[in-house]
Amino acid sequence: MNIRSSDQRIAQLTEAGLWGRQTLHSLLETNAKSTPDREAVVDPENKADLMGQPMRRLSVLELDRASSACARELARRGVKAGDRIVLQLPNTSELIVLYYALSKLGVVISPTAVQYGKHELSHFKQELAPAAMITLGDLRGSRLADQAREIMGDTPVWDVTDDLDVFSGLSEDAGGEWASDANATLTIAWTSGTTGTPKGVPRSHNMWLAQGRLTSYAAEFTEGERFLSPFPMINMAALGGFLFPSALHNCTLVLHHPLDIPLYLKQLQDERINYTLAPPPLLNRLAQQPEMWEQFDYTALRAIGSGSVPLSPAMIETFESRFKKAIINFYGSNEGIALISTPENSPSPEHRASLFPRLGASGLNFGTYAEGAIITRINDPDTGEIVVEPGVSGELTVAGPGVFDGYLNHDGSDVFTTDGFFRSGDLVEICPEKPSHYRIVGRCKDIINRGGIKLSPSELDTLLEGALGLAEASVCAYADEDLGEKVCACVVPLAGTEIPTLEALCAHLGEKGVARFKLPERLEVFDALPRNPLGKVMRNVLREQVEAREQEGATP
Repeated sequence: MNIRSSDQRIAQLTEAGLWGRQTLHSLLETNAKSTPDREAVVDPENKADLMGQPMRRLSVLELDRASSACARELARRGVKAGDRIVLQLPNTSELIVLYYALSKLGVVISPTAVQYGKHELSHFKQELAPAAMITLGDLRGSRLADQAREIMGDTPVWDVTDDLDVFSGLSEDAGGEWASDANATLTIAWTSGTTGTPKGVPRSHNMWLAQGRLTSYAAEFTEGERFLSPFPMINMAALGGFLFPSALHNCTLVLHHPLDIPLYLKQLQDERINYTLAPPPLLNRLAQQPEMWEQFDYTALRAIGSGSVPLSPAMIETFESRFKKAIINFYGSNEGIALISTPENSPSPEHRASLFPRLGASGLNFGTYAEGAIITRINDPDTGEIVVEPGVSGELTVAGPGVFDGYLNHDGSDVFTTDGFFRSGDLVEICPEKPSHYRIVGRCKDIINRGGIKLSPSELDTLLEGALGLAEASVCAYADEDLGEKVCACVVPLAGTEIPTLEALCAHLGEKGVARFKLPERLEVFDALPRNPLGKVMRNVLREQVEAREQEGATP
């Protein structure tokens, strides 16, 4: 069996009621029996333009039937339990059918972003040794299947628009003898690769369901709600935030790809969406240009999740006071981090924008769905000692049923503490003015070292985001002969606005009380900031671009 968790861990979490026997596909089977006609999956409206296929609306029963027939066809092609299959597909119903089909077979699914090219796919092939890859022939001119066949060599590559019809069994019996071990590895997702080579993150059904329950509790999901997912269905944000909660609560999953703001807003209205996620730059833009939001009817919408970067307090205030929509701030990772700041546990927009409850910390209770659902603390990154003093930064470490067991093909060094807590690499501190919460300081490797003084770039990102007519803002280090590193502000102005000067940016930060030694010493203007498929700014790429501009300017 493809199980990575130790017998001891399985026994402990099962006895505590945190792990059980449910699988992704067993939840679908249950839902198909109770509400066969409820919509399960709705394609993006632009699917025909995206990949030349008709838009579909699948009921719960049709999803169950299609995934069963697809599982039988894949088994006929030689796919078996424990095999690893790479998926490279956009957010469409084909991808959702395949998730359930491969779950039924006990296959390990490795989803990859459609933006990934030959370099990344070659790495995934080497790490995974996959039995097959499933993709499509043409994604708006990108020949994904041709690229995959060039990389995969003798490994089969199947095209869902050509030789693998995942909808062939919509009228067939959904029954079958399917895999049943909830502790078997279901997915191997990949770290974002913002630093170094992406690492494989194996996760079982039980790990994903634990994550889905935390999200469900924080977002207050109820049965039959309608979700709109604009994030790629390849990682924690979409899988833990949408796929597994939709299975747990028998909800409708409406898909969107790629992010198209007018279409996204139209789907929110037309599909009567109750909950969605949105990237911070989009929310900032809507808050700054409320006429875009107010042209639609969003009476069905309860709440919006966001995250991956610090949020703007002004944005939260606008959405909740003017638009009457709750904002939930998520801070998570594929490995199992799940800090969630909600209107209930963090009522103040200032706090919710950048602080997160210390879930599972000793002496604190935020009403999570079960005791031990997640345990967090701070460790000194050098000594390993537990940090309990407010205002002292250290590494966030995490344990609980949603945390993975270790990276694929990795020796495990420096991944966990000696007592089994995952070392996140994220620097946090107990907030002095609100000791029940963490403040994110930055990444252990993101810290800017300016003449021996360590600066957190994420702190400045938060203060610049949405300020002075900026659509996007981030800071990065750049090399300096005297100080080692200095700070560069990288900005994307809103259309039609003037580009702020470096002096204006520094004055804005000074008004916010930022110390002079933290102020940027350089300003670079971009059309867009480099982001990974999860929407996070790739600070290392940003630094490379800034330093490349400096070299170009120095060339005679």
